[in-house]
Amino acid sequence: MSGPERVGGPERVGGREAVRLFLALELPDEARSALCSWREPALSGSPALRPVASEDLHATLCFLGSRRAEEIHPILEACAGLAPRPAPALALGRPLWLPRQRPRVLAVSLEDASGALAAVQSELSERMAAGGWYTPERRPYLAHVSVARLRAGGAAARGVPETPRLGFTAPRVTLYRSHLSAAGARYEALGAVELGAGAREVTAPS
Repeated sequence: MSGPERVGGPERVGGREAVRLFLALELPDEARSALCSWREPALSGSPALRPVASEDLHATLCFLGSRRAEEIHPILEACAGLAPRPAPALALGRPLWLPRQRPRVLAVSLEDASGALAAVQSELSERMAAGGWYTPERRPYLAHVSVARLRAGGAAARGVPETPRLGFTAPRVTLYRSHLSAAGARYEALGAVELGAGAREVTAPS
């Protein structure tokens, strides 16, 4: 498959307009609220950090990059096979600066004691690779949530406070479209699969 190209404006793949896609685990309201409250002192101590909007807090599972619009439906169909898997029971972990060598993002790791999230990500990676939509990464999956991004020229702050201890269940895997602009990325939910549903069902946003 040919790579993305720009022809007079919109990004294109194989001569057709492309959409930028990724799959992510949605976080429940209580987890997003806890992360937003926790990061306030971290942001006040580092003006170089730009917060990620509360509704955009998620754990990326597979970044699919630029795909043709007609691939959206088969991607969602492939995701439907995840429905019988149990919803991961997770907990907020420690703060991280990513990538480690030249940090650009303040993130919080997710503790996955049962390995359920790792199993979901592994199967999803295999399904996306089988469809030709994704090349699995060689490094182990690191479950995390990006909570703030460093502005250009900014430096990672020291003394980031410890995260709150919070456990939660996250049952929804969502396919997002990323709309890029000078103001930053805007995420549009295209469909989701409910883990633990026991049926091959995909829901589309209303």
